Amino acid sequence: MLSKDKWIILVAVVLCIAVLGGMMIFIGQGNIRHVSISWQEKIEQTVAFEDIDGNVQLKGISGIDGDPNPYLVTRTNFAYILTVINNGDKHHRLYIEGLNIQTDLLEPGQQDTLTIYPTEEGIYKYYDKLQELESLGYLEVRTVIPSDEFTGFLRDLI
Repeated sequence: MLSKDKWIILVAVVLCIAVLGGMMIFIGQGNIRHVSISWQEKIEQTVAFEDIDGNVQLKGISGIDGDPNPYLVTRTNFAYILTVINNGDKHHRLYIEGLNIQTDLLEPGQQDTLTIYPTEEGIYKYYDKLQELESLGYLEVRTVIPSDEFTGFLRDLI
């Protein structure tokens, strides 16, 4: 038979092992972290209106190539931050059809930032919206699936 002191030590050891196991499970499930492990995903791009030979165009400045009237692309369920600068000599307003989002009326030298949270895929035209709509280009919203949703040989490639 175990003495009283040995029982106390045995109970203390078992209790410590149980507490240690519980802490490992609690911490291992991500309940305690000094920083967030998931970053708020966002896509940031900057474009600028330009007036060239009486024609208006949108030019990529940051986060996109510098082609006139670029094909803008973003993802579903991500913050899409689009900064629009008016480098032209007339007033301009960017309008995205289908999402019904537009900038303020921008005087030359002004800028505005749009924050869009698209939830559905689609291709949307964007316009310079003053008295009438002048089509400039397209914004495409795509769904990108996480790699753990791939099946078959695609999963083996990752």
